[in-house]
Amino acid sequence: MSPSERDTQSAVERQSAEAELSTLIARFAPAHRELIDASRRWLRERLPTAYEVVYEYRDFFVISYSPSEHGYEGVLALRGSEHGVKLYFNSGKKLQDPAKLLQGPGKQARWITLEGEATLARPAVVSLIDETIALSRVPFASAGSGWVVSRSAAAKKPRRREPA
Repeated sequence: MSPSERDTQSAVERQSAEAELSTLIARFAPAHRELIDASRRWLRERLPTAYEVVYEYRDFFVISYSPSEHGYEGVLALRGSEHGVKLYFNSGKKLQDPAKLLQGPGKQARWITLEGEATLARPAVVSLIDETIALSRVPFASAGSGWVVSRSAAAKKPRRREPA
């Protein structure tokens, strides 16, 4: 979708996507729901033109904050589950992390566990967020507003293995 088409999501589509996301969030304990909502508000303020690309899995969901409708271009992601809320940094391995906040052994992404909304405002976390946004291969639009895009993980086709 081109930047000029970015604001073409109808009010009905927007309400439908928000309703789907609200249903996913409602499955969790009240404390987790409040933290997810507060984290979304904080991230929407920080990245007002970002798409929130939502993926639902059996026991959790992920919201990728992306400059396009493609979640894989996202720079940050919220993961909500019954075990809590994590903020993922998709370029986590490249980030300078003097406070040693980032967790995870993956090849690229790292995360922090959000204990509360105040975690996002900590200077070390803000620095990580700023750095990961700066590393984005695809720039975020400078004007407009983002919207929620629902991507069903179940609709994805499994990868086919190449014959040996």
